[in-house]
Amino acid sequence: MERDQLSQVFDLIEVRGVLSGGFAARGPWVSRGELGTTFKFFALVSGRARLTTDGLDAPIELEPGDVAVLNNRSWLELEGGTDTGTGGGPRREIRPEEDAPAIDLAGVDFDTDDVLVGGRVDLDPAGRMLLAQALPPVGHIRGSVREAAGLRATVHRLFDEVSGGRIGAEFAIRQHVQLLVLEMVRAYVGQAELPPGWLRVLTDERLRPAVGLMHADPARAWHLDELARAAAMSRTSFAERFRAVAGVPPLTYLTRWRMLVAQQTLRDQDVSVGALASQLGYTSESAFSTAFKRQVGQSPLRYRQGQRLRSGAA
Repeated sequence: MERDQLSQVFDLIEVRGVLSGGFAARGPWVSRGELGTTFKFFALVSGRARLTTDGLDAPIELEPGDVAVLNNRSWLELEGGTDTGTGGGPRREIRPEEDAPAIDLAGVDFDTDDVLVGGRVDLDPAGRMLLAQALPPVGHIRGSVREAAGLRATVHRLFDEVSGGRIGAEFAIRQHVQLLVLEMVRAYVGQAELPPGWLRVLTDERLRPAVGLMHADPARAWHLDELARAAAMSRTSFAERFRAVAGVPPLTYLTRWRMLVAQQTLRDQDVSVGALASQLGYTSESAFSTAFKRQVGQSPLRYRQGQRLRSGAA
């Protein structure tokens, strides 16, 4: 069976969804603050909310099932509720307690409460680069459309675990947040016009056979003629379409894929740099090390040392 290419990418980069907060509010409320992580997300379980952040011309109106993904934004303001019965008074300010997502989520009334959960996506440098390129500064993923059925279901399963207090909830929450990240990407692909890049090329049906060949055998010295035949296109048409969809020529994409494979191998295995170079089709360790440093910013050995230090500190 042909491997799913998006799953391959998620396997190669270190992507981890983390639930970091949540609250239920009744009546007018506001929550604001600075953002200290690159990728934040907010999922509205019930009610209505308005999101404002740097770079937006107007607030985003969130409805039940919607998710907002913030890509390298510096501050955020969320507000919701109605002014009924407040006499135009100030909104209640909510300061969610980080890493205590179960706070205030018991006994929620979906008919009256605004319920929101938030989190972050932790990534290694390769993952940050890929996701930053694929996602807009602010992504509004609508939960009401057909393509987001999986996203809506995951949001509600996550809320059930956060608020239910059942045995094994912490483990279940971690799994559901991981799935939420995947469902966010799936729903975004179904709703947005993707910019040129890895996410768009993975969803291009014409190019998929050629991309599958490169992913399955990155060590091979693929030629444009072979890849074009796999895509049932002429060499010229294939090269032009690939560059327009991926943002880079096919062989540049192949080199970047090799470097993703190399990073995972250096993180997870004890293979020597020379053996890894051979496995990825390089004729010498120095040629591989040069390509790796050009793409990753450091030598393979320094990268491996850094990953081991990071793992030891975790």
